[in-house]
Amino acid sequence: MERLTGLDASFLYFETPTMHMHVCATIIFDPSTVEGGYSFERVREVIESRLHLVAPFRRKLAAVPLNLHHPVWVEDENFDLDFHLHRIGLPSPGTMEQLGEITGDIASRQLDRSRPLWEMWIVEGLDNGNIALVAKMHHCTIDGVSGANLMVHLFDLDPNETKPPGPAWKPEKSPTDLELVGYGLMSRLRRPLNIFRVVPQTVQSVSSFITTRRGREGPGMAAPFTAPRTLFNNAITAHRQVAYTRVALDDIKTVKNAFGTTVNDVVLAVTSGALRRYLEKHEEIPDKSLIATCPVSVRPAASEDAGGTEAKESVGSNQVSAMFTSLASDLENPVERLRAIAASTKGAKEEHNAIGADMLQNWAEFAAPTTFSLAARAYSSLKLAERHPVVHNLVISNVPGPPIPLYFAGARLTALYPLGPIFDGAALNVTVMSYMDNVDFGFIACRETVPSLWDLAGFIPEALAELVKEAAAV
Repeated sequence: MERLTGLDASFLYFETPTMHMHVCATIIFDPSTVEGGYSFERVREVIESRLHLVAPFRRKLAAVPLNLHHPVWVEDENFDLDFHLHRIGLPSPGTMEQLGEITGDIASRQLDRSRPLWEMWIVEGLDNGNIALVAKMHHCTIDGVSGANLMVHLFDLDPNETKPPGPAWKPEKSPTDLELVGYGLMSRLRRPLNIFRVVPQTVQSVSSFITTRRGREGPGMAAPFTAPRTLFNNAITAHRQVAYTRVALDDIKTVKNAFGTTVNDVVLAVTSGALRRYLEKHEEIPDKSLIATCPVSVRPAASEDAGGTEAKESVGSNQVSAMFTSLASDLENPVERLRAIAASTKGAKEEHNAIGADMLQNWAEFAAPTTFSLAARAYSSLKLAERHPVVHNLVISNVPGPPIPLYFAGARLTALYPLGPIFDGAALNVTVMSYMDNVDFGFIACRETVPSLWDLAGFIPEALAELVKEAAAV
């Protein structure tokens, strides 16, 4: 068994009936590359043959009695692949809007915590004979980078590639309640030592942050609780809606090279331009700039997987931090907006580095399960997000994806749209991933809070085209 880190466990504690802490992805495949033709049975066989490679697919949560410590992962002795893998069809030819509607419905339902925390839905009947894979996994099992790494085990580099069969998977024996209590007590005894270690690090990090901010001439990290209130900064319901769009990676690189910024700066500027158009359409454009929270991976270059039957101090499925950045949405000129974002993200990165990448993970270890869960439910049910200043307007996450073609059960992957979670007070999430020559944008929002999500998706190519035009004039 393996203990969840505090950060991983926090995604469990903060989950409520309306604030779901799972992440999704909509992946499109062209089955014309499948030798002998596509079949759902072949998809099932491929997944089943690789279960031994993907630990998150086989393990479930086990709570420590009396909530003495964070839960642990144990292998599911009653694992049933058919509970997790589903098949559904669209009236052919299915559109992307219809696929988004199905994905939104799937994303609206919480995962069963008594089983491994994932589902996959194979959607057949798309236009041009394509099929889609809608994947859903709890955030306590995966982050953006580990999700991309998961593709290594499920996808292939060649349509006819066959991985050698692995050993027959047999679940390990689950720990007894007595073993869990003993482990929880031992972890509790180590907590004071951990606090003595974390507090001096925190003091040093705060001092480093203050020194860095005082020494900066340009803008730094945007301050939380200073964001303007917009139509998507309210309490959320359990219902989700999803939209997609894609742009050419070469266009983003053209803008990056013309103005000396980064790819991420261009992604943020394009998203900001689209948000500005969207809010103007709804007559809600604020005078102040929108503020986005951008997750930052702090994952080491290489790490070893935990193994064995004793509880391990996990390195964690989530190795992320976050920074707040201005989207300069109050600036009408797209080039000025891009330059302002580039300056803001540069300052935010410097201050984030000064704080230290492991600050969030260190303090998350002390999260109290019962207290945090009750607080999250009270916050959600009382709609407190609508009664205090806006922390941030939305989450925008940009994850580098594979630059080479991938295949799944022989079918060629053609598009990959990631979807992150939304929160009370931030009912919109934009997650971006590159794949080969394209950059795919996934939008997910509360259905009741954010109207016309496909309009926002449609504004992305317009915002990029505006910057490409300006780049050509440089």
